[in-house]
Amino acid sequence: MQYSHSDADLAGQPIGYWAWAAHTAAVTHIRAGLARHGLSQPEWWVLNQLVGHAGGRDRAEVTDMLKGYLDTGAEGMATAVDGLLGRGLLTQDGGRLHITADGTALHTRCAALQKEMRARIHDGISDEEYVRTLKVLQRMIHNVGAPMWHH
Repeated sequence: MQYSHSDADLAGQPIGYWAWAAHTAAVTHIRAGLARHGLSQPEWWVLNQLVGHAGGRDRAEVTDMLKGYLDTGAEGMATAVDGLLGRGLLTQDGGRLHITADGTALHTRCAALQKEMRARIHDGISDEEYVRTLKVLQRMIHNVGAPMWHH
């Protein structure tokens, strides 16, 4: 890949633009891949939280934990859960959500897809470069006093 600017020019570029552009490109790529399997990104998050939990998980706990992802909000997460329930990918027993066999199968396919998409997004980027980039972004977030909650 050829970069569009010299290092000196890049040092003066606005972080807001480049962070937005990277976010937009990555999220658009991920959402398009999931859409090919009939899933929205919030629905994927829900399935991912339920896989491996034979006893299910509390609906309020799952939606509360995920509501902050990409500004989805509580209403967006409730819509995602309701959509999965309506498609038979989840069941609900009282307040507990359970993933169905069809939901597990779809999760398995999309988990493999997620690995492929991550590999494409990270192509040509070493783990060291990626970690350094995240540390720089975390420092910038800290510098402006904004909260960081993703673990």
